Amino acid sequence: MTVVHLTSDTVSLVLDARGGGLPVVVHWGAPLGDLSEDDLLVLADTAVPPQANSTPDAPVPVSLLPEAVRGYQGRPGLRGHRAGTAWVTSFRVADLRVTDTSVLVVAEDPHAMLHLELTVELTRSGVLRLRSRLVNDGTDPYTLDGLEAALPVPAQATELLDLTGHWARERHPQRRRFDLGTWSRESRRGRTGHDATLALLAGTAGFGFRHGEVWGLHVAWSGNHVTHAERMPESPAVLGGGELLAPGEVILAPGEEYTSPWLYAAYSGRGVDGLSAAFHTYLRSRPRHPATPRPVVLNTWEAVYFDHDLGRLRDLADVAARIGVERFVLDDGWFRHRRDDTAGLGDWYVDETVWPSGLTPLIEHVTGLGMEFGIWVEPEMINEDSDLFREHPDWVLAPGDGTLPPRARNQQVLNLNVPEAYTYVLSRLDELLRDNDIAFVKWDHNRDLVAAGHRGRSGVHGQTVAIYRLLDELRARHPGVEIESCSSGGARVDLEILARTDRVWTSDSNDALERQTIQRWTALLLPPELTGAHVGPPTVHSSGRTQHTSFRYATALFGHFGLEWDIASASESEVAAMAAGIAYYREHRALLHTGEVVRADHPDPSVYVHGVVAPDRSAALFAHVQLTTSANAVPTAMRPPGLDPDRRYRVRVVEPAGPPMTVGSSGPDWSPRVLTGRALAEVGLRPPLLAPEQAWLVELTAEPSA
Repeated sequence: MTVVHLTSDTVSLVLDARGGGLPVVVHWGAPLGDLSEDDLLVLADTAVPPQANSTPDAPVPVSLLPEAVRGYQGRPGLRGHRAGTAWVTSFRVADLRVTDTSVLVVAEDPHAMLHLELTVELTRSGVLRLRSRLVNDGTDPYTLDGLEAALPVPAQATELLDLTGHWARERHPQRRRFDLGTWSRESRRGRTGHDATLALLAGTAGFGFRHGEVWGLHVAWSGNHVTHAERMPESPAVLGGGELLAPGEVILAPGEEYTSPWLYAAYSGRGVDGLSAAFHTYLRSRPRHPATPRPVVLNTWEAVYFDHDLGRLRDLADVAARIGVERFVLDDGWFRHRRDDTAGLGDWYVDETVWPSGLTPLIEHVTGLGMEFGIWVEPEMINEDSDLFREHPDWVLAPGDGTLPPRARNQQVLNLNVPEAYTYVLSRLDELLRDNDIAFVKWDHNRDLVAAGHRGRSGVHGQTVAIYRLLDELRARHPGVEIESCSSGGARVDLEILARTDRVWTSDSNDALERQTIQRWTALLLPPELTGAHVGPPTVHSSGRTQHTSFRYATALFGHFGLEWDIASASESEVAAMAAGIAYYREHRALLHTGEVVRADHPDPSVYVHGVVAPDRSAALFAHVQLTTSANAVPTAMRPPGLDPDRRYRVRVVEPAGPPMTVGSSGPDWSPRVLTGRALAEVGLRPPLLAPEQAWLVELTAEPSA
C-alpha cells in the first residue's frame, strides 16, 4: 500500500492507504505541487495527530467512509445490519488501483460479508467525485441504512454556508459557525426540494465571493438525500453526504448490490467564485453539455394558462417570431380533460375537443415562422380525476394500507416502480415525440413525495432510479430533443438530473427582485446557460409586484433567456424594448454562456454587483443592481472583479431594453471611456442614483494590444 496524491492547478487530495484499512485523507485543499514518494510518506507521517486523553490508544483514522470500529465517534459512513448483526464494519483493502486522476479502492469485510468498491475521481476542473458500490457477499439479506462518503476539512474552516428556501424563493443563503456537533441537512421530499442546499460549504472566517478558502460538497441525487457537517472534539471536521434511505428501503439479497449517488467536492482558495468556477468548468466539459447557442424561449404559461385557443396561440407566435424568439413552448393544458389543474394528469393524449386536428396546425405555424416547438409534460404525476386513475388506481405511490397520501396540487404520484406504469408513460411520451415535430420538452414535477410507498416499503429510491431510466430511454430514442428539469419551479436541481436534461427551470417566480437572489445562488453550482431565466409580465403573478421592463430584462439576461408573458397584448413600446433586448442577448450569449461568473463582495447590502468575464479576459458584462433603498445617499462605486489588471478596457453603459429609473442626479456623463482593469477593480465606476429594483449594465471590451 502507498500514499496517493491526486492534484491539479487548484487542488490536491492526499490519501494514506498504508494501514490496510480504508484510505485516510491526509489533505484536501490547496495544491501541493509536485511531491516525490518520499515527500508523501513524510507528509502522511507528519499528519498523524497526537493521542487525546480518554480516547482509543491508537490515533483514530478518518477514512473516506468513517468506521466506528476504528474508534470514530461521529456519523459512520456505512450503516446497516443483518437482522441486528454485522452492524459495524471493518474493511480491509484488497486492491488499490491508482491513475493520475483516480483511485479505485476494493475492500472486503469477511465478518460482515460485504464487498466495497470506492471510486475517487479528480476532474480536469479540480472537482472531485466520490461514489461507493456495496455488494452483499453473504447468504442472508443485508439491510442498508446509509452509505455516505466524507471528506475532512482543516481547522481553519470555521464557518458553514448552505442554502434554503421555499416555492418561488429557492436557494437563499444562511450562515452559521462550524461549531462542535453535527449540522445535517436532510430532505425527505422525494425530489431535490425547494429548500435543498445545492452545496454545503465550509470556509475560513468571513469568506466571501472573492476571498477566503472554501470547501464544498454537492450530493448528485434527485430523491431523498442528506448533506452534513460534523466536528468532533477529538477528530478532524468533516463534510459528507449521500442518499437518505428510509427504514427498510434498501435490503440487499445475497449477491445484490447498491451504488451510492456521486458526491461532488470542490475546493477554492479564492472564495465562493473559485468554487463555482470549478463546477462550471466541469459541467461545460461534459460531452452532453449544450453546444449550440441557447435559443430565446417563449413559454405560454403566463400568457394563456389553460386557455388553449389556436388563433390566440398563432397570434402569440407571430409576435414572438417578429421580435426574435427562437423556441415556442406550449405549456400545460393540451391533453385530455385538462381544462384546469384538477384533472387529466396521466391522460397523455392530445385533447380532441381543444385540438380537433391535433397539435400539427400550431406546430406547423410555429416552425413555419422559423422557431422550434416545445411542449410541457408532467409524466410522473396523476390526477384522481383521470381515465388512467380510474383504470389503475393501484398505480399510485402510497403507504400500502389502502389509503392515498394527501393530495398536493390536486394530484398524486404515479408509481414508476410498477413495470406497467413505467411502460405506459414511456410509450405515451415516445409516441408524442415520434408523431410531432417537438424539439424541447418542459418536464415538470409539481409535488413532494409523501408516504410514497411501493409494496409496503418506501418507493422513493426505486422511483428515482426509474425516472433516470425513463429519461435515458427517451434520450436514446429521441437524441435531438432537449429537456428542461422543472419541478414546481426549482425543486429538482442537482447534477444527476442534469446528466439527463439540458437546463433547469430556476424558479416559478419571474419576479425580478426575487430572481436576483435565486439566480445568484443557483450559480453557486450551475453556469448561466443551464438556468432558465424569463422576462415575465409587468405585474408578477407570484408576488403582485410591478417592475420596469429594463429591470426584468437585466435580470433574465444573465441566464438562458426567455419570455413568459402575453406579448401579443403588450404595448408597442414594451414589444420594441423586448425586440432590442433579444437582439442584444443573441449578440452576447456566447460571452454570457462561456465566461466566468463573478460576484463582487459589495459593502452595501442593498446592492448586488455581478457579471460574466470572457475566458481570455477580453470582454465582460456587469450589472450593478439596486435591490432596495440604500442607507447611503450616494451610491458606492461598482468595482468589477475578474478583469486582467494590465489590460485597458473600453467602458460602455448599455440599455438594451431601455434605461433604468434614476432618482436625483444621474451621475457622470457615461460616454465611452477607457480604463485599466486594475483601476476598474480598485477605484471602480460610479453608478447613477438608481431607484429600487433597477439595474445598471456596463459592457467592457479590451483594447487591442499596442
